[in-house]
Amino acid sequence: MRTRSISTATALAVLFSSAALVAGAAGPATADSSKILSVKSVGDLVVDGVHQRVYVSDPSGGKIVVTDYAGTVKATLTGLPGVSGLALSADSSQVYAAVRGEDRIVSVQTLTYTATASYTLDGADSPTTLEAVDGRLWFGYGEGFGSLDVSGAEPVVKLAQNGSVGFGSAPLLGADPAAPGVLVAGWGGALAVYDISAEGAALRVSGSMDTAVKQLDLTPDGQQVLTSWDGSGAGYGLPAYSTSDLKQVGRYPIEPYPNAVAVAPDGTVAGGSSSWYEPDVHIHRPGDPVPTREYEFPNTGNSSGADTLVDGALAWAPDRSRVFAVSENSYGTFSLRALTDPTKELPALKVSAPAKGTRGKQLTVTGQLTSKTALPAGTALTVTRTDIESPNGKVLPSVRTVSGGGFSFTDTPTVGGKVTYKVSYAGDETHAAAAGSGSVDVFRAVSSLTLNRNGGVYNYGQDVSFTARLGTTYKNRVVEIWSDPYGDTPKRLIKKGTVNSGGYLSVTVDMTRDTTVTAVFAGDARYAPKTVKSTAYAKVNISTSVAKHYKTGTIGSTGYYYFHKSTAPVLTTTMSYYKGRKQRIELQVYYQGTWYASGSQYFALGTNGKSVVSLGAPGESGIRARVRSSYIDGSSGDSANYTTHGAWKYLYFTN
Repeated sequence: MRTRSISTATALAVLFSSAALVAGAAGPATADSSKILSVKSVGDLVVDGVHQRVYVSDPSGGKIVVTDYAGTVKATLTGLPGVSGLALSADSSQVYAAVRGEDRIVSVQTLTYTATASYTLDGADSPTTLEAVDGRLWFGYGEGFGSLDVSGAEPVVKLAQNGSVGFGSAPLLGADPAAPGVLVAGWGGALAVYDISAEGAALRVSGSMDTAVKQLDLTPDGQQVLTSWDGSGAGYGLPAYSTSDLKQVGRYPIEPYPNAVAVAPDGTVAGGSSSWYEPDVHIHRPGDPVPTREYEFPNTGNSSGADTLVDGALAWAPDRSRVFAVSENSYGTFSLRALTDPTKELPALKVSAPAKGTRGKQLTVTGQLTSKTALPAGTALTVTRTDIESPNGKVLPSVRTVSGGGFSFTDTPTVGGKVTYKVSYAGDETHAAAAGSGSVDVFRAVSSLTLNRNGGVYNYGQDVSFTARLGTTYKNRVVEIWSDPYGDTPKRLIKKGTVNSGGYLSVTVDMTRDTTVTAVFAGDARYAPKTVKSTAYAKVNISTSVAKHYKTGTIGSTGYYYFHKSTAPVLTTTMSYYKGRKQRIELQVYYQGTWYASGSQYFALGTNGKSVVSLGAPGESGIRARVRSSYIDGSSGDSANYTTHGAWKYLYFTN
């Protein structure tokens, strides 16, 4: 039927914050749409096909969340402690909810989402599961089930309708609108079929099922009851029992670990499994053990496996256009998932194209369309070609399959570059649409593209003109020029334009850091893309002033700063600033006509680009020395600029 009951054990586990099930899956088809549900737990879900609404109960949160088919919340009904089982009236005008925390059933108007009635169930301890059959509500409570008839002037409650069958807890309930007068109930290993009427429930047959069952359902013809776990030892699956004697008459194999089952109005079976690394939802045609379609949930949590299906959280849209499922991730976040076209097989369409081709030369594309149920020869496929000159695609003549689903067609590409052939199948009543594509790399000539200034060294702040030259092309004469200075300044487009009649395009760059300039030609229908780079280098600005001298003078033709032997020279270096930059001071001493290195040391620059250093007094007269400040690429704390040396400063020490 349209609504399914989730087990009492699951509801209690959620209500009292027991460990949540966390798992994941990987399968051949993905869930089509998903929206996060603002709930703490999931008790049941029911689908209203007339108004296209989904109702999800939250026992822990004491509320019902109402969404549209896309998962957008339309209403939230609160003040319902422990609300679990849900059922929809035959005319879709009311949704009924079992409020186990207050031993009552409430009725909600589906147009306005307002509560229209509340029915107290005296003597019924914690009603949990719920089904609407033949105008009456059947609810699981305590260790059995009862009924509520609201068709008369006063509500009529009948308890202990389970007869001689003991379930040990509130049983799962199942029914179908197309099978009036039949109700199935099961829990704790017990399974029973009842004939129901205004007088109550009469036991037809009782039997057994596995204790791990989380959900059960009745087929539309009333002939079979399906449960969500097979305890026969035949493997993981959904067993089908005859409602006449409860003997197993079939099974639907699915992945570990089965935890949900829902039957569509036409008998199509949706099975669910809590599977970390396998498909989560499995669709079977009636009696067919091989799934028609499977869906996988993504991993939206932080575990190795994907999200998993909540126990019993499967429900069909009445028109079979969707199956709704609720999943949970490792963070405890719940999502409502709408799985579209569940009754349709998902065909596979493979396309094979040559790896390489030549412009103007015919090529052949082949492929195959396959499905669980083979499609007939002559099935029509559409073909679209996408290339540089037809980025939105150009429709080519359609192609038809041969026996076995194979197909082939020829085409002559008129342009070079990547040419993609997309082949599409529109689908039919039993097959979903499918598409596949294959690409060919069609040869393109290589145009010349050059860029000057590579390896050039320039003064700090110098404006430098970079010029790109583009050779012969087909239609595209546009070149992009990008600048990528060293460091944290991002690469940026500084000019994009059409080259002049000579193929030239120029741009000016302010050289404050070593910079890689890139010229890019995007290519066209006959010439391949091309990129060239030119790396140019920028020096730093550097100057050094000398202080504490008592005079200046010349020795030969060289100017000197004169110091008393007991005075320490002070050098102030100003350099282009960069974060973490250091300047190097180098000292040399003059002896017998030759300058000898006396050492060097690095000193950090302030944020103002200045560094003040005292050299120390030699204490001896007659010494001639020279010093200079330098930026050393890679050693001065960064590599943003080209190695730059300042001017030598000459010092002479006297008495």
